[in-house]
Amino acid sequence: MPNYLSPGVYTEEVSSGTKPIEGVGTAVAAFVGFAERGPAHVPVLVTNWTQFTQNFGGFVEGGYLAHAVYGFFQNGGGSAYIVRVGARDEAGADGQVIAPAQLGTAGPGRPLALRALHPGADGGDVSVEVHEPSEAGDGAFKLVVRKDGVEEVYDNVVVRRGAGNVVTALRESALVAVADVKGGPLATPAIGSRVTLARDPRGPAVDAAEYVGDADERTGFAGLEAVDDVTMLCVPDLMSAHRDGLIDDDGLRAVQQAMIAHCELMADRVAILDPPPGLSPQRLKHWRMEVAGYDSKYATLYWPWLTVLDPVTGKRMNVPPSGHVAGVWARNDETRGVHKAPANEVVRGVVELTAGLTRGEHDQLNPIGVNCLRTFPGQGIRIWGARTLSSDPEWRYLNVRRLFNYVEKSILNGTNWVVFEPNDRFLWGSVRRTITMFLRRVWRSGALFGSSPGQAFYVKCDEENNPEENRDAGILTVDIGIAPVKPAEFVVFRLSQLSEGAALEE
Repeated sequence: MPNYLSPGVYTEEVSSGTKPIEGVGTAVAAFVGFAERGPAHVPVLVTNWTQFTQNFGGFVEGGYLAHAVYGFFQNGGGSAYIVRVGARDEAGADGQVIAPAQLGTAGPGRPLALRALHPGADGGDVSVEVHEPSEAGDGAFKLVVRKDGVEEVYDNVVVRRGAGNVVTALRESALVAVADVKGGPLATPAIGSRVTLARDPRGPAVDAAEYVGDADERTGFAGLEAVDDVTMLCVPDLMSAHRDGLIDDDGLRAVQQAMIAHCELMADRVAILDPPPGLSPQRLKHWRMEVAGYDSKYATLYWPWLTVLDPVTGKRMNVPPSGHVAGVWARNDETRGVHKAPANEVVRGVVELTAGLTRGEHDQLNPIGVNCLRTFPGQGIRIWGARTLSSDPEWRYLNVRRLFNYVEKSILNGTNWVVFEPNDRFLWGSVRRTITMFLRRVWRSGALFGSSPGQAFYVKCDEENNPEENRDAGILTVDIGIAPVKPAEFVVFRLSQLSEGAALEE
């Protein structure tokens, strides 16, 4: 309360007691897989295909990550976090599956280990040579880096701390970087020493733990626990590792179960699972029910795989559907809203499906939560399913799960101001008004069922659900109920034959 000490007119800015809740984003995907280059186990946000290529390179032979991200943006995706896995370099930093190499030493200390940032399409090796410096100095040397006719020269660099040291100098390199910046003092490289940084012929270093990672170490998709705005999780290169024998059937299921567990733990994102390739409808049903057996309201499964044209070679190739599906989700959220089931939507950039489907086969797959993609004459290839993998009828439909994620997270983020406020009737009223205004906007968008707000939702925050013992414990309870719209999954037209002369009453 200000003090008024002299006559005059004063103005005060006062709060209304209610703060509007802003809706959170619903279409931010996270992709985990193999890349040509880029930081390993570091979620990097990209908002278009060009940014992806700048950070992670182009399409990798045999890999699905780039194709999934390409399909995501092609179908309307806007933002995605990329987590690169499988790099063999010891530092886990930039570089395409390239083994680091050490220069010879001319004194005490640990050798200088270097790695290539990218080897080129033909596996072009990167050579690093140590020459006499132009100006002799204490601990200085000249580093010459060559690849495919490109030459970088770093003259009079040193290995001690301070300006001009080799670690700082090589940050500007487009070809190499220091592989290990931690540890004891570096040794001065010997004049005349030379190393070649070649492609590691063993391919990616992958097992189930590489994908899952560790939340504390910020690795794998477990590291995405620190990224709040992710709403979809895709691991397309799990299928390439399984195809190449790097992960067996048990490993595949272990990773997918970990994806589901991650999404259930975060409770604000949904895993888009890919089935193994080449499964017929009957084999897919067996895999879904007898082998995998997943049951979660935070996971979905799409079938079959997609045939696309490789943008580089122009040849046909089969890819898992998760990346394209995530793009359709994003486009649907943008054009219709998260409450609308992301189905009966065209999948862009697909030449054909790898398997066909009859009505009878679809009757077997839809009830077990397999969202099928189908080809319709004159209507293109469309997603023809919108179910989760949950056996609970309340969470059967994907749009219901994602709508609750949207509402829950929006209210959570929009009511942080309530913490440490006096827990009294004034606060209860403010919270009720704030949440009611937000849910009224959600209802007006068509996301809630009911002809009036009272039929669509309720918000209760009063003395009844905030008794004295809860207030003494510092607890504020708000009960919220919403009536989500369900998709018209089965459209039934009832036709009858009228007798001659019969009339219809209006």
